[in-house]
Amino acid sequence: MKAIKPVSRPPLLHVTVQESLRSYIEENKLKAGDPLPPESFLAQQLGVSRNSVREAIKALESIGILETRRGIGVFVKEFSFQPLLDNLAYGLGDSLRDVEELRELRRVLEVGLIHKTVEMVGEEDLAALREVTERMRQRAERNESFAEEDEQFHRLLFRCQNNRMLTGLIEIFWRAFYKASNFANLANSDPLSTWRDHHEIVEAVAARDVERARKRLAEHYEGILQVIDKNRRSISA
Repeated sequence: MKAIKPVSRPPLLHVTVQESLRSYIEENKLKAGDPLPPESFLAQQLGVSRNSVREAIKALESIGILETRRGIGVFVKEFSFQPLLDNLAYGLGDSLRDVEELRELRRVLEVGLIHKTVEMVGEEDLAALREVTERMRQRAERNESFAEEDEQFHRLLFRCQNNRMLTGLIEIFWRAFYKASNFANLANSDPLSTWRDHHEIVEAVAARDVERARKRLAEHYEGILQVIDKNRRSISA
C-alpha cells in the first residue's frame, strides 16, 4: 500500500486535502467498497487538522466519490450519475440554448444506438413499451399531459442495452428540458400526434426494422426542436 502524500504549502487547504485523498484512492487502486484509513491517520499523514480532513471527506461525498457509514468508517463509493444529474439539470435550468444542445446530443445518441435495441429487445420490453404508449394514447384522448410516460418511454426503449451512461443522460435531459422549456405544457398542443410518434417507434422496433426505427426517432426529435423554438418565441414576445 502506497503512503498518502503530505500536504505542502496549501493555498486552499480544503481543495488540497481533497486532491490528496483523490490521489491516494487512484494510486492505491481502491475500488467501490474499499475503506479509507481513519480520520486521525489521514490528518497525521497529511499534516493537517482532523476538521480539514472531515471537510474534504464531506466535499468528496457531495460529488459521489466517498460515503461515510456511521460507526464504521469512510469508504469509496460506487460510481453513480446522481451527483451529475442533480447539478447539471439544475445548472441548465434557465438556458434554452443549453437544453437545445443537449437535445441534439440525445438525438445523435438515441438514433445512433437504436439498432442495438432492435437487435436486443425482448418481448417483456416490448410489452412494457406498448403499455406506456397505451397510457399516452388514453391521456392524449383526454387532452392531458403525459410527461412522466414520455420519460419512461425513452428509458424503456434502451433498457435492454443495460447502458448506465445512456440511462443517466436520458434522465439529465428530461430533468433539464422540462424545467427550462416548459415542455410539459407545450408538447401536447397536438397530443395524439405526439402519442403516434411513440407508437410508431415501438412498432418499428417490434418489426426489427432498423431504418424505420431510426427515421421515426429522428422525426420525434425534430418535433421536440419545434417545441423549444415555440417556447423561445413565446419568451421573447
